[in-house]
Parts: sequence; C-alpha cells; structure tokens
Amino acid sequence: MTAGATYLIEAKDVHFAWMLNEAATPNDLSLPPGGVDERSTLAMLRRVTANLRSQGVLGTWLIATDAEIVGLCGFKELPKDGVVEIGFGIAASRRRRGHATRAVTALLTEASVNIAIDRLTAQTTICNVGSQRALQRNGFVQVGTRNSAEDGDLIIWARTVR
Repeated sequence: MTAGATYLIEAKDVHFAWMLNEAATPNDLSLPPGGVDERSTLAMLRRVTANLRSQGVLGTWLIATDAEIVGLCGFKELPKDGVVEIGFGIAASRRRRGHATRAVTALLTEASVNIAIDRLTAQTTICNVGSQRALQRNGFVQVGTRNSAEDGDLIIWARTVR
C-alpha cells in the first residue's frame, strides 16, 4: 500500500468485537481519536454483516488509511432485482480528506465483480454535502427524494455499476 492510500479491508466479526471493546486489536490496526462510530451503529452494522454473510454475500468493509480504520462502508442489504443500497461513514476526526470518495470508488469495484448487482443506490440527508459530493464524484445522480421519520428529508442517488 502507498502511504496515505485509502483501501478496504473485509469487515469480520473480530473487527466489530475490537471496535466495541470486546476483543484485542487485530493485525496492528488502530482507530482514530473518538473511534469510527457510535456503539449502537457498530452493533447494528455487525448484525447486518452477519446477515449478509449468512446469505453468502460479502458486503461490509473497513475503510483504512495506512493501518488506521477511518470509517466503514458496505451494502445495506442483499441485492434485489440487481439493485443494492450502499452506505458509508467516516470517523468525525477523519472527514474532509477524500476517504468517502475513495471508499465509494472501491464499493463500485466490489459491486462490479458481483454478477447479482447492476445498480447501486444511496440516500443522504439534505444537509450532508460531503456524502453528496462523494457520490457525485463517483457518477451517482439524484433520482428522487423521500422523507424519513428518523432522518428527515433524504436525497436518493443511483448509478449503474457497469
């Protein structure tokens, strides 16, 4: 790896156990100040990852720079009719450095080798300009909006994989 390069590491249960302070650090990895995300989000992503794996789908990755985990990304569900929604998040202390853009690029690469996936979608809150830019830089276009009781107004994005 080139120093400072952003790359993906397949997320395994041992990684979630480590980030949740249930196990020792795997493979000399480190976390940024404040960690990657809230415990509740990490626990939810652990369950999503286990569900995807039980269905034979690799779909959750750690976003790394050097040996530091700066975020998480992946598929939110199993592909349905060739479509899968992606999600990504960068640790608050590591935002605005291009990690999200490079992670979405890597997700596109991962999706391109999965014959069950033809199209990716994503949703961002209206005020999340950083995530919107990461998607736009990767060829996603706005295809709609919706309102979520939990997150408020959302923009829906999509792009074909190939």
